[in-house]
Amino acid sequence: MRMAFHRDWLVLLACSAALAAQPVDFSTLEGKVLAGYQGWFNCPGDGDPRDSWRSWARGVPAPDTLTVDMYPDLSDFDPSDLCLVPGLTIRGKPAYLYSAWNPKVVDKHFEWMKQYGLDGVLVQRFVTSIGHKRSTGDVLLRNILAAAHKHGRAIAIEYDVTGFDPERFFEVMREDWQYLVEEVGVTRHPCYLKHNGKPVLSVWGMGLEDPRHPPRQPEAALRVVKWFRQESPPACRVTYMGGVPARWRTLTGDAQRDPGWSEVYAAMDVIQPWTVGRYRDLEAADRWFEEQLAPDLAATRERNQLYMPVVFPGFSWHNLKRDTEPNRIPRLGGRFLRRQAENALKAGARMLKIAMFDEVNESTAIYKLAARRQDAPDQGFWLTLDADGEDLPSDFYLKLAGEIAAMFHAAGRD
Repeated sequence: MRMAFHRDWLVLLACSAALAAQPVDFSTLEGKVLAGYQGWFNCPGDGDPRDSWRSWARGVPAPDTLTVDMYPDLSDFDPSDLCLVPGLTIRGKPAYLYSAWNPKVVDKHFEWMKQYGLDGVLVQRFVTSIGHKRSTGDVLLRNILAAAHKHGRAIAIEYDVTGFDPERFFEVMREDWQYLVEEVGVTRHPCYLKHNGKPVLSVWGMGLEDPRHPPRQPEAALRVVKWFRQESPPACRVTYMGGVPARWRTLTGDAQRDPGWSEVYAAMDVIQPWTVGRYRDLEAADRWFEEQLAPDLAATRERNQLYMPVVFPGFSWHNLKRDTEPNRIPRLGGRFLRRQAENALKAGARMLKIAMFDEVNESTAIYKLAARRQDAPDQGFWLTLDADGEDLPSDFYLKLAGEIAAMFHAAGRD
């Protein structure tokens, strides 16, 4: 069965390559397959005043300081555009990491998106870091805007409210969105994604039971949705996407229980439930399809809402949380991600989010990754693509994402 699977994929992935260069329609969410883009990686000397190995490690990268489980395949980059990591080697040679403050790095990521046929990304904008981003010139965002334009990939902002002051998070988001629209001009960018004539904006995290996600009152959340959709200045009004709990419809599990949250979800234009970690194998993914995905889609159809399922390739955060087991949710050589995408199509979804493009911290990244253990640094724990006994190329998940995108594009034309 395993060999048959990979023979089939050789054919499918070859076919998807022919579709990779197709232009993106920036006027609609229909048929879109987007990935989340963190871009939160820094290196000392990259120009960021924090002058740190941000998101790679707690301090200098070493076996006991790493906060990532997967190592990016950096063979497409010139070493002069990378950051030499003291004390880490790969087969005895110097090991490197990258900073997303380097425009050449972000440009290469978007080049890959075009090459493999991914429509674009939801650009993660953490409310906790807005002050720093703006005080330092929004370097990452400007790199993204330039790369998206060069390679013709769709972008949309996705605010993440995790960890911010419940009393101020809305004020900060509201002011920042006006700054992005009026001063930076993000929604005038030719590749900014729109739907029904309005720019798409996602706000992730409201409604989750975890107290780190404000607000705790549904009335406060409803004010956020209404302002972005209809009460803001006309140029700032959006097609509102909610990054909501996986069990948003039933107000159980990871969702807050107050029945007022149902009104909040009903006010959104697009529902995007966070499913990372909510199931761990193929059988559980199929149960999720039956018990959650199909009923969710039916509920949103009744309210004329759009529904964007979230799928993920696997999960591991052993270096970030040392008390957790490595390879917590195995990738199964791509079968886990593909099954989720097939289930979303079978349920009738017309768009999809892949979590994430570049998050090696939780091992959900789909960009080029170290394929074999010997391709990652000699020191420390690294989860490589051969962890489940598969012999895969470093770009396998980009190819798979491109094939998934082709499937959704074809479904949209039917």
